Amino acid sequence: MTSSPDMEHPVKAVGYAARDASGVLSPINFSRRETGDEDVRFKVLYCGVCHSDLHSVKNDWLNSKYPLIPGHEIVGVVTEVGSKVKKVKIGDNVGVGCLVGSCRSCDQCAIDQEQLCPKLVFTYNAGTEVTYGGYSDHMVANQHFIVAWPKDLPLDSGAPLLCAGITVYSPMRYYGLDKPGMHVGVVGLGGLGHVAVMFLKALGIKVTVISSSPKKKEEAISKFGADSFLVSRDQAEMEDFCKFGHNDIAIQLLRLMDQRGCKPDVVVYSNIIDGLCKDQMIDDAFKLFKEMVLQQGISPNVVTFSCLIDDLCRKLVGGSLIGGMKETQEMIDFAAKHKITASIELINIDYINTAMERLHNADVRYRFVIDVANSLKAA
Repeated sequence: MTSSPDMEHPVKAVGYAARDASGVLSPINFSRRETGDEDVRFKVLYCGVCHSDLHSVKNDWLNSKYPLIPGHEIVGVVTEVGSKVKKVKIGDNVGVGCLVGSCRSCDQCAIDQEQLCPKLVFTYNAGTEVTYGGYSDHMVANQHFIVAWPKDLPLDSGAPLLCAGITVYSPMRYYGLDKPGMHVGVVGLGGLGHVAVMFLKALGIKVTVISSSPKKKEEAISKFGADSFLVSRDQAEMEDFCKFGHNDIAIQLLRLMDQRGCKPDVVVYSNIIDGLCKDQMIDDAFKLFKEMVLQQGISPNVVTFSCLIDDLCRKLVGGSLIGGMKETQEMIDFAAKHKITASIELINIDYINTAMERLHNADVRYRFVIDVANSLKAA
């Protein structure tokens, strides 16, 4: 027989949990493990609200275990440490992001890529003993998965970096998008996008924001430092941009046009194919040609055909799943040095269901953060 959440472990805790796929969150009494030799226990001060939290409480990924306590952008102050903890001490500010466990012995763990470990344990809704996240009064985690918090980084607006920050920072580093003078496009100025712009600018990168919302242009440039702004629904802007060799961004715009119901024509496709060919990207040009003819049913013209006689080329398509602990600490330290924080709306925890509804409707600029310490009361 499975123990109730408040009887699983010896240390009593309170939080907010979803009980079913309605996603409605309400107070809960539960419990956490005792502080082990390698563990750090801390009082939760703030916790960011990630879109993953919304997916999880709604069981959108069909793996939710209820009661489910979300939250993986957690910051607080250390209240207890195990006998073998050297990383932090009582009174230090710390953070916990998306991970609280891995095998620590596989090839991925050996190169500080714990997020790729086959036995990784996420901060909530994971593990044989189900983990509970940061919508709670306190947290306990192994010191390896604790992020030491820089003195100069605000706790509230810094909290979202533990997910949003590392999600954009890691691929920048891995794919070499960190060289001053490069030009990188950021598609979407949302919870991740606005943070990506600030990281890229701190790295000396020229940044173009691509958004379907013209209203975000002033904020993208004046507040976050973007160099230019493209409206993804503007076909003329897309064609002009192709002429300057920004092929990857042009293709992203093409996808957005299609998603928004603004169907591209042969002129749009030919412009992009022409740009790909001029940049020696024949494989990609030919794939786009086949998409145009076979999937979209658009007849090519003489310009389209003439572009396909250039030299062969190769193109990398990659992705990223957050980042390992070493890189997460590097990201947090970089953010503190360059004064990078998320643009947040601070809320009390009893507002969380309204916040989730607003998040679902994309009605937040740009991340919600829960003031846990000042608003969470005993269930």
